[in-house]
Amino acid sequence: MRYSLENPRSYINSNVIGSFNVLELCREFRPRHLLMASTSSVYGASTDFPLAETNRSDHPLTIYAATKKSAEVIAHTYAHLWDLPVTVFRFFTAYGPWGRPDMAPFKFVQNILAGRPIDVYNHGNMERDFTYIDDLVEAIVRLGDRIPTRAGDATGLDTDSSSPVGPYRVVNIGGGHPVSLMRFIEEIEQALGLKAERNYMGMQPGEVQHTEASTEFLNALIGYLPQTPIEVGVPQFVNWYREYYRA
Repeated sequence: MRYSLENPRSYINSNVIGSFNVLELCREFRPRHLLMASTSSVYGASTDFPLAETNRSDHPLTIYAATKKSAEVIAHTYAHLWDLPVTVFRFFTAYGPWGRPDMAPFKFVQNILAGRPIDVYNHGNMERDFTYIDDLVEAIVRLGDRIPTRAGDATGLDTDSSSPVGPYRVVNIGGGHPVSLMRFIEEIEQALGLKAERNYMGMQPGEVQHTEASTEFLNALIGYLPQTPIEVGVPQFVNWYREYYRA
């Protein structure tokens, strides 16, 4: 997200033009079901918690979020015009093994092990709906078999995001249990057996203070919700990191 402030063109190329190219290939080769990764960042300035799939998402706060929302909208037109079944996932703060090295959990572990300070934004006054990678993957696999139709999902929920004009839906993947950033850092410290030197900083441009997923639509579709608490997920991530990087 922060890198999109420095190099917005790369996000336009990847998330907008790249997604368009994939959709064009889908129009030609007709997959059974197109699964697209989006982000909870599309909710932007929304403070209507928990964040439901039917909440307004037209006030993004970063170029990253804007490009992800653009890809969602373009995909909807393909679903409508060419009857292409599409499910869009809005991930909520995914973490765990094989994540990106530029993400906060990696930086925290790396810096603590090296004896360097960690940057704590908004002086730690933030909460995130952390979602462990195994839970996220389980939800994706299950949703892969729930192919949307033009008739929608008929769940009867106010949060049912099924399109009225095409085989298209948006689904949050998050546990709906926000955790404070400070508690997340404390779990890392406990797993490492080391204390972090903390460099408290102000809020970064485009950041939000709180995220929290509405989970009822996900649960109605697959009868499953992310369930790994940070007390389990963080040690598993730390153990993987130490083994993989021999740290």
